[in-house]
Amino acid sequence: MATPKIPAKIFVRQHEITAIFLQEVDKHLADIISGKVTEMFEIRDIADIMHIHPTHLSNTIKLTTGKPPCYFFEEKILDIAKTRLRETSDPIAEIAIALTYDPSNFVKFFKRFTGLTPKQYREEVQMEKFLSKTELVTI
Repeated sequence: MATPKIPAKIFVRQHEITAIFLQEVDKHLADIISGKVTEMFEIRDIADIMHIHPTHLSNTIKLTTGKPPCYFFEEKILDIAKTRLRETSDPIAEIAIALTYDPSNFVKFFKRFTGLTPKQYREEVQMEKFLSKTELVTI
């Protein structure tokens, strides 16, 4: 029995929905970082912006990427957190609050994805920077 073929216009629409979703996630996180918005969106909020049902959005994202929508939020939040930990001396609690997390929940979130606490991550990055500078001096 042959697998049914998805019509081209439906296939294209699924990828269009995914692209718009990813743009909206980026825009929302930029608004969070800039302080324009203080509450993290949920899937239904982005679905409302896109004028589609949350279940349809969630199913489409999972179908086109193989990952649930929350994966993209978490991945991007983690990237922002890592950048701020690497490039600033902002207190970890301040970074957490800027990303709409309670500081203790932020530590749990960060550790779940990296295996390190934010403090351990920052210390590891600082040690790597120090060692790379030391290597340059000794050469």
